[in-house]
Amino acid sequence: MRKRIVAGNWKMNTDVAAGVKLASDLMQLLIEKPAPENVGVAIAPPFTHLSEVHKVIDPAKICLAAQNCASEANGAYTGEVAVGMLKSVGVMAVIIGHSERRAYFKEDHATLAKKVDLTIKNQMRPIYCCGEVLDERNAGIQNNIVENQLMESLFHLNNEDFSRVIIAYEPVWAIGTGVVASPDQAQEMHKFIRSLVAARYGAEIAEQLTILYGGSCKSSNAVEIFSKPDVDGGLIGGAALDAAEFHRIVQSF
Repeated sequence: MRKRIVAGNWKMNTDVAAGVKLASDLMQLLIEKPAPENVGVAIAPPFTHLSEVHKVIDPAKICLAAQNCASEANGAYTGEVAVGMLKSVGVMAVIIGHSERRAYFKEDHATLAKKVDLTIKNQMRPIYCCGEVLDERNAGIQNNIVENQLMESLFHLNNEDFSRVIIAYEPVWAIGTGVVASPDQAQEMHKFIRSLVAARYGAEIAEQLTILYGGSCKSSNAVEIFSKPDVDGGLIGGAALDAAEFHRIVQSF
């Protein structure tokens, strides 16, 4: 049975003190009521919080993730944070290719492929994001867009390395636009992604691949979304900033 995961992306929210409290509150909730069997929990605080958050969580219950990483291992790259630095403070996974990184910081396929490679080389798991914007969805080319994103930044990996990847599908057109993606639309794309992986890496690896839904997911719709056969959890944004709400989403399987 493939792993189910609920990952919280805090984005550029909370200061260090508030972030430590949020992580501590979530940790206490998971002690009182653990995640369901075969469900993993991850949180991705801002870089400034990582070392302090690491001190208040049990890695057996919460995986510490980073929201991004540099595309180079080290060197004269002012302001960047290397994967080795992240690993040294307890980070176990890295979000790569988030739609906001693609849109605002113009990260391209080649840059994302380098980040994926560095993350895997450092024994961490990439949470690779893919998805289409509204114009692409309206044009009916969403499958082409997602296939290209996977081919250009992931499909160079060998079977062993690919097995470390987690994919998060972001329907960018349904995030903050007022347009809602239905659970059936999520399932349709998740199934398509799994079929692409099966064609490239074989049915066994495709079946073990965890694919997260990165749309607007809350406790009120998580049960329905997570019940879809190819949806293995969620990459949660705003709802991850409320420990009780995030914990309710974790319990939605």
